[in-house]
Amino acid sequence: MLSTIRNRMIVIGLMVLASIFYLIPRDQTVRLRNAQGVMRDTVERRVPIKYGLDLQGGMHLSLGLDTSVKKVADPKKAIELALIVLRKRMDQFGVSEPLIQQVGADKIVVELAGLTDPERARNVVSNAALLEFRITDKSGAFDAAIPLMDRELARLGVKSTGAAPKPGGVAALLTGDTGKKADTAKKAPADTSRKSPADSLKGKGDTVGVSILAGLIHPGAEIGLGTVPGEYAVLETGYLRVDSLLFQVPEVRRLWPRGVELKWSQAPMSIGAQEYRMLYALSDKVIVDGTRLIDAVAQIDPLTNRRTVAFTLDRAGGRIFGAETGRHVGDYMAILLNDRVQGQPPVIQSRIDQHGQIELGNRSLAEANDLALTLKAGALPVPLKIIEDRTVLASLGADSIRDGVTAGLVGTVLVILIMIGYYRGAGVLAVAALGLYLLFSLAGLAAIQATLTLPGLAGLVLSVGIAVDANVLIFERIREELIAGRSVRLAIDEGFKHAMNAIVDSNVSTVLTALFLFQFGTGPVQGFAVTLIIGIAASMVTAIFVTRTFFMIWLQRRPTATTLSI
Repeated sequence: MLSTIRNRMIVIGLMVLASIFYLIPRDQTVRLRNAQGVMRDTVERRVPIKYGLDLQGGMHLSLGLDTSVKKVADPKKAIELALIVLRKRMDQFGVSEPLIQQVGADKIVVELAGLTDPERARNVVSNAALLEFRITDKSGAFDAAIPLMDRELARLGVKSTGAAPKPGGVAALLTGDTGKKADTAKKAPADTSRKSPADSLKGKGDTVGVSILAGLIHPGAEIGLGTVPGEYAVLETGYLRVDSLLFQVPEVRRLWPRGVELKWSQAPMSIGAQEYRMLYALSDKVIVDGTRLIDAVAQIDPLTNRRTVAFTLDRAGGRIFGAETGRHVGDYMAILLNDRVQGQPPVIQSRIDQHGQIELGNRSLAEANDLALTLKAGALPVPLKIIEDRTVLASLGADSIRDGVTAGLVGTVLVILIMIGYYRGAGVLAVAALGLYLLFSLAGLAAIQATLTLPGLAGLVLSVGIAVDANVLIFERIREELIAGRSVRLAIDEGFKHAMNAIVDSNVSTVLTALFLFQFGTGPVQGFAVTLIIGIAASMVTAIFVTRTFFMIWLQRRPTATTLSI
């Protein structure tokens, strides 16, 4: 079938048309969610060959397991699960061709080419996305436990006035107060006109007069927040101290009411001229968590103009959620993300089944979208910490492209000059085939939607040399046949025939090496391997098929030729 010039030219023409088809930028329709969470069609410009991190700029993150937050029994399995979750998140994040892969036993590398908002990417990657729903505690057990906690803290040497703790006391790790501050506090007269929450504790044993936590933790109603049960306010200036006393002192943790867990709000709240951090006493029973969530969409509430995330639970989760919310109509339910309460707990007005929403207050729509996609992708099995954070500027990528293209052009021009200068007429045919080789190589990258990196660009330039290497083997064999007295037509036939084994052997060996690089290398090495393999495939086609076709055309135009300029 391919023995005639006509059929060969048809095949070459089809390959050229297919290559042009893949290399032409064109519009494509994709489905995206708008700000209201509604799916809609939008037109995007498809780029034939995407640039990698080193060519168009972007972000490189190296992540590791944060074992200080949560102990990991099986790090290998945790990393594998984290990879799945991160890939789901990045697929929805909108970065083209993100690279997410495991490096070593306990590290993940994330490369986001073309990224314009690095801070947003850090939040999406490291956000654990642990979603929980809990009922606020209305028993008042935490109020009753505060005097006992204060008494225990006093025994440990913590002073409500900020005085220096006893030497060696656990409070030395929590306050950082100096003796000078303590002397000042002792000289200051007591303000007996102001009634503190500790006054309500008088008459309860030996806690009279002790006001450590009681002087820092105020019921929400005291500062005008309403009557949400289990809601307390702490001045932002005292937030870190209360957090240390409540959560980091084992003796105090043991006095927490049974069945109650304490959780902080996500962000401070401004009330008047003061900023408060809210503390919530919640039931230790989780109604439902994020493992039951199957969809989440960012929306804008048309009444309040605030950002929300509408969520949908699976069928089993909807049954559990509906039963619990139906049982607690009139109670308040806290929505927690990563152990932080999101906004003020809403009151349950009626049974809620599979569908609900999370109020995000004044947070931006981008934050709502990021929360929706992280929730939908699932929670990380273990918290991740950023070990290395590197940003590549677009200007550096442009410099890399310019230098790479310059190097490629210089190398290609030298190859062309050497081939024409040494092999003359046959060299011209090889150069013509080399032009088609470049077209086929770039089309191959576009066809598989490969991402071109700087090492990949080096692999493409290297394959130019490999492409003419096959021609060198063929031409040298033809030259030997001509020296042996063969006719031009027979010398060409024998040259292509006998050089075939050497061409296949050398190219297959190179492809096998590139396959090993792709299998065991990281992103840049893999990019080099991909372009090298595609370049070798294109060089085989051009050297064996295209160049031979050009020789057949030349022989047809000169059927009586007795010499060949080679």
